[in-house]
Amino acid sequence: MAVTPPRSSAKEPRAWQRMLSGRRLDLLDPSPFDIEIEDIAHGLARVARWNGQTVGEHAFSVAQHSCVVEEIAAHIKPGLEPKWRLAALLHDASEYVIGDMISPFKAALGVNYKAFEARLEGAIHVRFGLPPKNPAEIKTLIKKADRACAFFEATQLAGFNRTESLTLFGTPPRGYELVIDPLPASVAQQRYLERYRILARAVGLIPAADARSME
Repeated sequence: MAVTPPRSSAKEPRAWQRMLSGRRLDLLDPSPFDIEIEDIAHGLARVARWNGQTVGEHAFSVAQHSCVVEEIAAHIKPGLEPKWRLAALLHDASEYVIGDMISPFKAALGVNYKAFEARLEGAIHVRFGLPPKNPAEIKTLIKKADRACAFFEATQLAGFNRTESLTLFGTPPRGYELVIDPLPASVAQQRYLERYRILARAVGLIPAADARSME
């Protein structure tokens, strides 16, 4: 007679995170249905760029960084479609769950981390009407805008000199200047949501009855 093995008393480790919206996001298999822009904005406004190693009273948040990257992408490519401006705004949205890991640490973690990040990014894109992966041209554009923003952050906030920043991040786009004033988390959160709503109306994700023109 077969004997049923005893059940293990060990519990499976929790693999979901409860968001302030009440959503429970499965970290191993994220669903677009469990992703809310309010959770993203709240989280990103409280995630510090450069691991918080920046000058000033407030950290420079990923939410504020994302708004700048969207602006730079539109400067580099005038007439950029609203959906790709939205993709630029959301380019670091996964960090509302995983935080802003500096590039050297990402490299040290290796492929598993990248695969996890890619799954989460894909779910976020689908939630907001974008393709799971950006077209190569858009990916390159956003990366260029991201590096330009990093140049200004490095020289103004993170203690890098101009020569070092040029070596690491390249020359910022011609004609674009930025003076960074890190915002309180609540203000950065609100500005991120405002940009999202403007772009979401432009692409038809939310009603356009009270839409404002894109700045």
